[in-house]
Amino acid sequence: MGREGMRAGDSDRQRVADQLKSALDEGRLDLNEYDERVQRAYGARTYADLDGLLDDLPGTVPPRQSQMQPHIPAQHPAAVPVGKAERGHSGRHTFQSALTAFLICTLIWAVTSFTSGHAQYFWPAWVLIPVIITGVGAFTERGRRGR
Repeated sequence: MGREGMRAGDSDRQRVADQLKSALDEGRLDLNEYDERVQRAYGARTYADLDGLLDDLPGTVPPRQSQMQPHIPAQHPAAVPVGKAERGHSGRHTFQSALTAFLICTLIWAVTSFTSGHAQYFWPAWVLIPVIITGVGAFTERGRRGR
């Protein structure tokens, strides 16, 4: 299968749309032609569908003449090996962030309860759930590290 038959990705379609927008801003395309080409670009399934949308515009590289770059999949954070020092710090940092959010929400609740003259429903308790979860995770991680 040649390049023309290969599926175009979102980034390929967006790159062509960006180049068309530049051509519109420069006055090289009128609004109707820009709209028609952008619709074709976003509707493109293959590189062949993108061909011809930029051919008559100066300073653009048509998709079929551009160099293909291999896709490098992002690694999931759990798959990346982490040193022992970083593991504990990450769990502590997450716990501290969640605890800070809980304390800020509790402060907001206290101010609104005080200004209204009576205690409001303690909604920060819902924010406490992630604090407990991250605290347990940080605690168990510290226990594993100690072994």
